[in-house]
Amino acid sequence: MQNFNFERLLSSRLRRRQVLIGTGALTGFAIANQWSNKVLAQPRFSNYPFSLGVASGEPLPDNVVLWTRLAPDPLNGGGMPPYNVPVQWQVATDEKMRQVVRSGTQMATPEFGHSVHVEVQGLQPARWYWYRFRVGNQVSPIGRTRTAPNPRDRVERFRFAFASCQNWQSGYYAAYKNMAQEDLDLVVHLGDYIYEGPPSTTALRSHDGNGEPFTLQEYRNRHALYKTDPHLQATHAAFPWLVTWDDHEVDNNWADEIPQDPEAQSRSVFLARRAAAFQAYYEHMPLRDFSKPRGLDLQLYRRLTFGDLVEFNVLDTRQYRTNQPCGDGRKPRCALATDPTATMTGSEQERWLFEGLDRSGARWNVIAQQTIMAQFDYDTGAGEVFNLDQWDGYVASRNRILGFIQQRRPSNPVVITGDWHSSWVNDLKANFDDPNSQTVATEFVGTSISSSCPWTFDVEAALPQNPWVKYFNGRLRGYVRCDLNRERWRTDYRLLPQSQPTEITVSNPNAPVITAASFELPNQGVVAKV
Repeated sequence: MQNFNFERLLSSRLRRRQVLIGTGALTGFAIANQWSNKVLAQPRFSNYPFSLGVASGEPLPDNVVLWTRLAPDPLNGGGMPPYNVPVQWQVATDEKMRQVVRSGTQMATPEFGHSVHVEVQGLQPARWYWYRFRVGNQVSPIGRTRTAPNPRDRVERFRFAFASCQNWQSGYYAAYKNMAQEDLDLVVHLGDYIYEGPPSTTALRSHDGNGEPFTLQEYRNRHALYKTDPHLQATHAAFPWLVTWDDHEVDNNWADEIPQDPEAQSRSVFLARRAAAFQAYYEHMPLRDFSKPRGLDLQLYRRLTFGDLVEFNVLDTRQYRTNQPCGDGRKPRCALATDPTATMTGSEQERWLFEGLDRSGARWNVIAQQTIMAQFDYDTGAGEVFNLDQWDGYVASRNRILGFIQQRRPSNPVVITGDWHSSWVNDLKANFDDPNSQTVATEFVGTSISSSCPWTFDVEAALPQNPWVKYFNGRLRGYVRCDLNRERWRTDYRLLPQSQPTEITVSNPNAPVITAASFELPNQGVVAKV
């Protein structure tokens, strides 16, 4: 992998802009002489318009999505005028942007918060590119991205990291400072990119605003706040991302069109809130046009393949799920928890998942999703207590997925999970009521970037009741790094270390990470499809 100057990205916005312009950032741009009457040819900004950085994502063999959003006043709706603004972009094969291979102009419109999503075509597979944007006389930071190999190409190695749960108020993003320096092909984010909670005066750094977001501008401001973090910006600029959401991008424990606190918000209020949250999410993520919100819907489940080595099935377990059973929370299961009509994914997404797994020729098949799939009984005695927002509240839905894997045997299935602010390694059993039943897949659960884990002691006390849990660490924040080749999968838990038991590691924005634990899975062989 070629080296990339991340120090430039971690400097102040003003210094970053000066450095980029000073190193030839204007090379190769062609300024259009004429614009339509609906656009501003030479816009002027109150501040640097690329305050939220740049990002890329959705890598395919011949194209990738480039993202930015014009926001000179990011925490006040963006601070842009209410008309279209042309944004020029370039893609080059070198860091200094001298070998430009693709360029063009994309309109940033007020309807989508002056965000830009460029689907760059005509790229070469499995190679690194650099990119940047320009509007008027202002030039963005330079980002780096990588295309995927062709689906049938032989790939010897693939490296990615996954992360989730980055509550701004809980602490700083030291984990991202370290992730930006890793040797990776991809970053996968499994949800809770923002948190919808109101501002707290006791937080390490407080949310802006006067309460929870409900309107589009409020969600835009919340996303913009998170995007101002320099370490998050650096990691977005360093690698292509593959993203999905969980609950806090909208509202805690939301399920389809059902408000979780009906005493505080009616269904109509919640649906308007959901639509605003969906649009703000799209505006701030490097997503393709097919994920643009349409009415109350946003297409987020999708599949990406990296040669013959690994395929990612990215799930959306919020938009199509039935309501949490038994009143939600942690409690004994009621009959609704085993109802065969209850679903996490909806029938269409479930069918899509099964068809993809059945057709896959990849050596490693990843299900990237949000909440813990393994069963976990929190009762330390003879009773049973389960978290009903997780797959334990949707037993039949989980059984269908694990039963399909057991019967159809896709090659080397691995589930990666976020949500629960702690690190786990779980054997996924054909029958959790029989610990000796077949293990049909492995689940790696990643801890949070910053969000706290107050249930650590509850989990530790109940571990003897759940022998399929092979590793647990709820005390440390961080991310997970995965290194795949044709013979084995290696998972490293990259965590912020504690020198004292009560130390809050996320209070230090520059804390280092250590590899707290590592696990390897051997290749079990590619199963021929029939």
